[in-house]
Amino acid sequence: MADSQFYGTGRRKSSTARIFLRPGTGNIQVNRRSLNVSFPTEVLRMQIQQPLQLTETLGQYDVLATATGGGVSGQAGALRLGIARALVKANPSLRADLKQAGLLTRDPRIKERKKYGLAGARKRFQFSKR
Repeated sequence: MADSQFYGTGRRKSSTARIFLRPGTGNIQVNRRSLNVSFPTEVLRMQIQQPLQLTETLGQYDVLATATGGGVSGQAGALRLGIARALVKANPSLRADLKQAGLLTRDPRIKERKKYGLAGARKRFQFSKR
């Protein structure tokens, strides 16, 4: 490894995550707070760590991340994509496994815009015959 830091960007819904991957002991920090403080539910923490567990690099890298926009679920998805992309930059041979698991694919689903004359994107106002 010539470069000691690897960068990856992840996005999901309206969230963006910037990931800095450094060789270390497996410490994960999001917005200068520990993973347990930033994401209180175990499901979200597992989702974020999924690329590291799949590639068996959980204790080899420290993750420094900043996540902005959206909610905790969107931020967790953005972090997962960013970590996967940074891992590919760190070790290109991991790409096949990550791609097979679908961790390098950006989830394209975003909020649909509200249309005029409707209550929401698709919901209509109650119909009244009289």
